[in-house]
Amino acid sequence: MSRPPVAHTSRLRWIRTNLFSTWYNSSLTIAFALLLGFVAYRGLQFVFVTGRWEIIRRNLTLLLIGLFPRDESWRVWAALFLVTAGVAIATGALRRRALVDPDAAQHPGSPVRRLIDALRRIAPVILLVVTLLSLRPDPVAAVLVAAIAGAALVSWRVGCTVPPRLARMVAAAGVALVLSALVLLTAFGGVGWDRWGGLLLTMFLAVAGILLSFPIGVLLAVGRRSNLPVVRVVSTGYIELIRGVPLITLLFMAFFVIGFLVPPGTGRPSGVTRALIAFVMFTSAYVAEIVRGGLQSVPREQTEAALAVGLRPIMTLRLIVLPQALRSVIPALVGQFISLFKDTSLVVAIGLTELLRVAQVLTSQGDFRGQQLQAETLVFASFIYWVGSYTMSRESQRLEGRLGIGTR
Repeated sequence: MSRPPVAHTSRLRWIRTNLFSTWYNSSLTIAFALLLGFVAYRGLQFVFVTGRWEIIRRNLTLLLIGLFPRDESWRVWAALFLVTAGVAIATGALRRRALVDPDAAQHPGSPVRRLIDALRRIAPVILLVVTLLSLRPDPVAAVLVAAIAGAALVSWRVGCTVPPRLARMVAAAGVALVLSALVLLTAFGGVGWDRWGGLLLTMFLAVAGILLSFPIGVLLAVGRRSNLPVVRVVSTGYIELIRGVPLITLLFMAFFVIGFLVPPGTGRPSGVTRALIAFVMFTSAYVAEIVRGGLQSVPREQTEAALAVGLRPIMTLRLIVLPQALRSVIPALVGQFISLFKDTSLVVAIGLTELLRVAQVLTSQGDFRGQQLQAETLVFASFIYWVGSYTMSRESQRLEGRLGIGTR
């Protein structure tokens, strides 16, 4: 008589122990299962049966790029090529260097397994792309998406096979490709970001805000712990002042005040630039406090030992203290960045047409006015926000696992 597989037996044991150990737990399990089943049924019914998605199909381009000139949309596709290729080759190179995946050197795995793992990690993004293509079937768009996916796969494979001594250089080249996407969109007769909208504007504010606020926040955290009174007082004053002001207030101040601070005769910054300044000011203050908590968690003996062996204070901070501090605060940092991504919806208060604003405007169009389609537009916008937030959260958990955070 054959025995059941060990994995199957362990799953049954886990279910019996955690979900049906007592009559009380069994009742709660059944009740919550019925509730979740009902919610899932109504959600699927709305998505596939009762939902009226024509408003999304006809305005999909508007939701994605806003008022970006349609004859310049090739720039968006080219920028996607550069961004995906740059991120893929940088990720592959860092994996090769064992900076992102320390276990890769000991357990490299087969290329197919690594590819499956990568696809599983970006499954929400794939789901979003499939959803967009299904809403508006377009052979040209499908071919371009396939080409972008192929470029990402080839770039990632190239990054994984570069010699380890060149890995950092290749990763830097990947970052340069990402930055060149911004140049392609705005320079050489391109479209300034003051004319962007929809998801394109949302992603720009989120990514630029994260990239700019992180180093500023680290400098503020270090400055708050500085032995120089002037640096410490200025850093502390900035952090406490900004953290005591709501983000919406900073957005209004940036929109109405920054123009008066610009020297006469110079061009005034656009609304997008002012919003970005407000996001960077706000997020950098919170990042500073998060990083300061990580700095305080590093034992003082390590700093003293580094100084005792002859390391200069700046080298001690860069090589000993900061790596440990940042490693311990990854969950809090990613949580703050997810909050920034979702807070980009607040720019509607200063007249910018980001994703959520476009979704709200669609229902006022002549063909859809009075049809009560707010649920469809808001669900679609929420789905995009969920994909971005969930992807960042999963990557954070993966990085925590690779670095051994929370384990001994």
